[in-house]
Parts: sequence; C-alpha cells; structure tokens
Amino acid sequence: MVGTADAGPPSPAPVVEMTGISVSFPGVKALDAVDFRLLPGEVHSLMGENGAGKSTLIKALTGVYGVDAGVIRLDGRQVSFTNTAQAQAAGISTVYQEVNLLGNLTVAENVLLGREPRRLGFIDRRAMERRAAEVLAGLSLDIDTGSPLDSHSLAVQQLVAIARATDVQAKVLILDEPTSSLDAEEVAELFRVIRSLKERGVAILFVSHFLDQVYEISDRITVLRNGSLVGEYLTDELLRIDLVQAMIGKELTALDDLESRVHSEGTQGAVEPASAVLLSAEALARRGALEPMDLEIRAGEVVGLAGLLGSGRTEIARLIGGVDRSDTGRLSMDGDVLRLRTPKQAIRHRIVYSSENRRAEGIVDEFTVRENIVLALQADRGWFRPLSRRRLDELAASYIEALNIRTPGPGARVRDLSGGNQQKVLLARWLAVAPRLLILDEPTRGIDIGAKAEIQKLVYSLAENGMSVLYISAELEEVLRVSNRIVVLRDRKKVADLPNDGIALDHLLALIAEGSAERDSGVSGTGDQAGPA
Repeated sequence: MVGTADAGPPSPAPVVEMTGISVSFPGVKALDAVDFRLLPGEVHSLMGENGAGKSTLIKALTGVYGVDAGVIRLDGRQVSFTNTAQAQAAGISTVYQEVNLLGNLTVAENVLLGREPRRLGFIDRRAMERRAAEVLAGLSLDIDTGSPLDSHSLAVQQLVAIARATDVQAKVLILDEPTSSLDAEEVAELFRVIRSLKERGVAILFVSHFLDQVYEISDRITVLRNGSLVGEYLTDELLRIDLVQAMIGKELTALDDLESRVHSEGTQGAVEPASAVLLSAEALARRGALEPMDLEIRAGEVVGLAGLLGSGRTEIARLIGGVDRSDTGRLSMDGDVLRLRTPKQAIRHRIVYSSENRRAEGIVDEFTVRENIVLALQADRGWFRPLSRRRLDELAASYIEALNIRTPGPGARVRDLSGGNQQKVLLARWLAVAPRLLILDEPTRGIDIGAKAEIQKLVYSLAENGMSVLYISAELEEVLRVSNRIVVLRDRKKVADLPNDGIALDHLLALIAEGSAERDSGVSGTGDQAGPA
C-alpha cells in the first residue's frame, strides 16, 4: 500500500472537509471512517476501482445519503444536507455522466431552469436568452441559446450543465465521469472550461477512470479502496504505477493459498491452446466506449483482459457477446464474418457473455435454480418448443452436481442462495448451451475464496476440453493465474498483447499505468491503436 504523500507547503483552508465519514447499507459498509478535503481553486481527482466508495462519498456530500458517523464542513461550517437541492443552494453542484437536463428545452431554458427572469408575471424570453449568453460567454462558449439542447452533442450538453452550475454560484463543482463519452477534441474543450473555473476559485471534484486525463487536469488525488481511504497525494509527486497499486492493492496471501490449492488438486494451470484461431476481431470499435482494437482468441485458449475500470475491458466483451453493436470493424469466427446485433444471435454462434452485473443482467431473483439454469437454452430453442419437465430436471441436477451448487434443490429460489452459488447458477446457464467461446466478466466478484477456487478450476477444465474463454477480472493476480495470454487495455485502447509466460505482477501493473508494451524479454505488444473512438 502506498502511504500518504507529504502535503508540501501550507494549503488554503478547505472549502469542503469531510472527517471520519462512515456509511452502511444492509450487510455492507460502503465507507469506513473516510477523510476527504477539497481546496478552493483546485481540481481534485477521486480515484478507486468499482466498489471503492467514490459514488457513496459524493452522495454523502450532496445529501443523497445520510452518514452513520463523521462530520461534513463547508467553508468551516458543519452542514448536514438531506437532499441535493439543499446542497446546491449551499453552493455544491454536480454534473453527472448522464446529463440530467431537459433535452426538449432550449439551451437558455436549461441554463436558467427554475430561475427564469420574468416580466409582468411571464417569462421574459429575451432577457433569459441574454442572461444565458452572458453565462456561456463567461466560459468562452459560443452556443446558440435558442437551440434545443438535444440538437447538440453530449459534450455540448455537459458544458451547458456546467454553465448552469456556475450560474447558481457554485463553490464546488462535482464532475462525475464527464469524459466517458467524449472524443479528444471535446475533452480538450471541457478541460479548457475546467481550468477557467479553477482560475475563478471554484473547487472541482473530478471523477474519471482515465489516467492520462487525471494526470493532465488534476492537482491532487485521493484514493479509496473497499470503502476505506488509502491516501491523499499531490498529482505531480505520485507515480502512475504507485497510483495503480494504491487503487488495486496487493492482498496476495489468500490468492497465493488459492493458487496452491488449485495446483495441488491436479490442475496444471493454463493449458497450451490449439493453434487454430476461433474468433478474430479487426479494428472493432464503438464511439465513446472503445477505440479500434484487434483481438484473436484461439480454440482452447484463456485470454485475460487486464486494465482498470473504464479501460475498455467490459466494452470489448459486450461487443463480442452481441450485447452492444460496434460502429466499425469486423468480427469473424472460423474465418466467417459475424454480424451480431443481439446476444441471441451470438448464442446461435455459441458465443455467450456472462455480465459483471449478475443482479441486473444475470440471475432472475424470482425464478428457481432450475428455471435460471435452463433460461438461455430454452430461449435458444424458442418458447414454442418447451423442454420437457424430465429434461429440465436432468439438466438442473447435472449442473448442480457438476458445479457443486449448494442449494436445497432445483426448485429453490435463486435469491436465497449465496453470491458464489448464484454465480455458479449463472455459469451453469451458459454452459447449458454448449458454448465455444465463454466470456466471463468479473465471475468471482463478491464471492468467497472457496467459490473462487472452484470457478477458476472450472475455467481450467473447460479450456482443457477445447472451450475458449475471455476472462475479465479487476484482480490482476487472478488474471495472471488463469490466462494463457493477457491483453492489457488503458483508456479504451489495447496497449499490449502478451503470452503469459511468467509475467510478473509488477510488470503488469506498469503496463496498465504507463501503456508501454515493451518487456524485458524483448517481446512487444501491439501498441496503441490509432484512429478515432
């Protein structure tokens, strides 16, 4: 773990100071005694992987969540907001990744929504457009105030949201993933506006998973991990590899024990894949999500995707799995071009995608274990060709036994199972359609060490029997453990494609942090992929 950096010369009094903030939900401690401060006229990046507590901290500050313990001060005064309106009235404005303005209204109407100038009881539209133009001009923005908001790009809409925030005299501006759907030119314009606000003394909390952007725009970085504070750092004193290590952590003991257990039970780790290319992606891209990327997966090969959240791991998996559609590029299987528009089409080609969000996109809480297991197979057959009850029972029983799913029986509600057993039910669903390519996105998140071992052993076994697996995990040791080959992504690009012939964890961290594809052994990756998003 990286220690907190020396704070350097005396800092001005913080505009926001959060001390000992704890927030709990049933069964989960989302924040545990976290300290955070935000200085006037600075850009402060809040960093951490999924589940680190970033969103919870922001929502505690803006009144969405109450706090169980701790104190929040604004300009030295203790505050306790119960909703976002109170926070905004006190000078804290938030611009989210999904712009929360009204697209059917004009730019001027959105900038002054709820504060429209009036004359004789009616809205004075000329005054409104004049005032909106002044606000936009203050940020050096040239936008037609009379045009509908939804006629503009997402980047312009976000700038309008920022303009609205500044017009309500914001002392603090929170930007939550503002660049996730922007191209390079749009990011540059956003950063120009951010710097302008910084010069005016506005304190800016910037949340992003793009390391290059964080280092370009921020003065200070706070890192959270698993709901706890790791440290606060001056950006120009924090090496990128140290930032990545702080975000991910290196809790190796349990994982090393797990690896010993897997190998001691007879598995030899990642197998040598067959030479035939099963699936090939050429310049596959989706605007705002992934830059043009090449990827090959061979029969019987486990390809691990390594990178931080937002690097493009899930985005490439969803394109291959037919969940999202690519804007450019070509996908081929056994040399034949695929045109996947839905997951059902992907399943027909025996490509299945197991989502990282098993609650929203995986298991069906109200269904039984049996119904969850056969769901994809029945959908592939068509609902007018129902499986017999005998066949349903046979399938459920075989997968419950094969995957060691701990359940009272196939008729039990899946919501009553543990997280690890729910994950096994989801795996059983996809294995039931006999896939040739299994895409696993965070298959071991939130489950215990024993269940992790069983799932990883299953991946070994599937690969040994010729199935190809695309494996995504935020736990880099896990990616190293199961993969024949590792593809490294950063900021929506592929930066390295390396055989897993003993890659050290530190080297993998360096690739993620810096994007260099060179290795000491002389093997080089593919480099950054050129071209627009």
